[in-house]
Amino acid sequence: MDLKEIQNLIKFVARSGAAEVNLETEDFKINIKTESAVLSEHKTQVISMPQQMAAAPAPVAAAPAEAPAAPAAAAAPANEEDDSKYVTIKSPMIGTFYRRPSPDKDLFVSVGDEISEGTVVCIIEAMKLFNEIESEVKGKIVKILVDDQSPVEYDQPLYLVDPS
Repeated sequence: MDLKEIQNLIKFVARSGAAEVNLETEDFKINIKTESAVLSEHKTQVISMPQQMAAAPAPVAAAPAEAPAAPAAAAAPANEEDDSKYVTIKSPMIGTFYRRPSPDKDLFVSVGDEISEGTVVCIIEAMKLFNEIESEVKGKIVKILVDDQSPVEYDQPLYLVDPS
């Protein structure tokens, strides 16, 4: 990620109204926090951005942890195999995830609910706009992967749906 891309990301976060965005890859980690000024201006800070030096210590730290984590690693593929038969509904945008249309209304969907294509499953608020997210699959909600009123990233999994 070059400097221009980072600057564009900072501007986007400031305009979106998000309070905080974390972006982490193998090479770097960026934490952007915004705070509202009196006249609705946003001050943006980049908290940390280590260079590739952070990638070198990771394998050293991971090597000793592999021996005790072996039983957990064996359990993880079993969960992945179980989830592979499910379809994932993902967030189409960055914003705040809401499971109900308003605080006094019922949830859009719950675990065990049957949904069809076009069923509204949640709302994502982005830049003061409330976007209804519709299902693109037919099936049964198996798992809800995000807490209500929490921030979500683009392409973040929201629901697991059993299409059978």
